[in-house]
Amino acid sequence: MAKLLLISLIVFAFNIPFGYWRANVRKFSFQWVLAIHIPVPFIIALRIFSGVGFAWFTYVFIVLAFFIGQKSGGTLIKKFKEAKRNISSCLVMDLYRMFLIQRH
Repeated sequence: MAKLLLISLIVFAFNIPFGYWRANVRKFSFQWVLAIHIPVPFIIALRIFSGVGFAWFTYVFIVLAFFIGQKSGGTLIKKFKEAKRNISSCLVMDLYRMFLIQRH
């Protein structure tokens, strides 16, 4: 059970940048579809190599972590827009720019 919770946490964290990207592009566009589907093969590989497997009860945790991570990324970009930040669709670069500006 501890392994499943750890994998769920990893899935959640892995999906935040993709949710950030998804929220900043037009709905149902090619980029929007990519932002949702690119993490899926990595999550499947994580399930296989971690030994969590594909039992029915694991889907509840993994799918929930997936959607909450996507939603959190979307919420994060909305907060940055409200704060009048100069944002792009890349969370990593936006955070880098914010910390770079604060350091100078």
